[in-house]
Amino acid sequence: MSTLTVLHPGAMGAPVSGEAVATGHRVLWVPEGRSAASGERAEEAGLTRCEGLGEALGVSDIVLSVCPPHASEQVADAVAGHGFTGIYVEANAISPERMQRIAGRMPTSCTVLDGMLSGPPPQGTRTVRLYLAGDAGAREAVEAVFADTRVLTRATGGGIGSASALKLAISSYQKVSRALAGVAHALAADHGVGDLLLAEAGSMNKDILDDPGYLPSVAARAWRWGPEMTEVADTLRAAGLPAELAEAAAVVYSRWDQHKDQSPTLDTVLHTLHQKPKESA
Repeated sequence: MSTLTVLHPGAMGAPVSGEAVATGHRVLWVPEGRSAASGERAEEAGLTRCEGLGEALGVSDIVLSVCPPHASEQVADAVAGHGFTGIYVEANAISPERMQRIAGRMPTSCTVLDGMLSGPPPQGTRTVRLYLAGDAGAREAVEAVFADTRVLTRATGGGIGSASALKLAISSYQKVSRALAGVAHALAADHGVGDLLLAEAGSMNKDILDDPGYLPSVAARAWRWGPEMTEVADTLRAAGLPAELAEAAAVVYSRWDQHKDQSPTLDTVLHTLHQKPKESA
């Protein structure tokens, strides 16, 4: 059986590492700088308290970093400072570039895996996917820890940075769509049409992300959807609401302007997003 250190036992880190405990592995946590709530989560998950990070790392085969994105490099630096020689799983929602920086700063004696968690915390019938990229042997060791648990391991098939890219691709849709929903409901409420917005929402296509084949038809209409987003932005500003997401959507549509009255392929549509529109003479 393996020994892991989780940094840290938050709302996701505790239940994920608790799955390893349930199958006989030992999972350590370090209380320094942690809240009482973290301690309660750690206890509930069956984690073992270890007073110092160095002490925990000295007996650990694997470190699982699950923390807020802005703290990921600080956590990695702390682990690197102790000369950790095991497997370091960076499982936070960070950019591929930040992931590469972290991998480059870890000691050569440490094997770094790029990881990402997708889904809700594992409990009851709910599972979470742990995507991993990097050294095959290290991946297999982590996969063995979570075998037959509610943490379903998956290999991205790419190198360091690919799991992080997948996480942010998901977040760019999932989190932004929720922000857009908040703004839409606020605008409708301001004008007394919130109930009508809900009624319209019921007839909308909800399977957008899993239907990329629809994007070429979107690109073909972008020449008029872009100006519509500008109108949306103006209306939001007039209501005292954030307009930046609508403005950003207008920028996206402007890159598809060239596909007016065309039938582009999906590959062409995605490629066009990398191209800035030409400046008007």
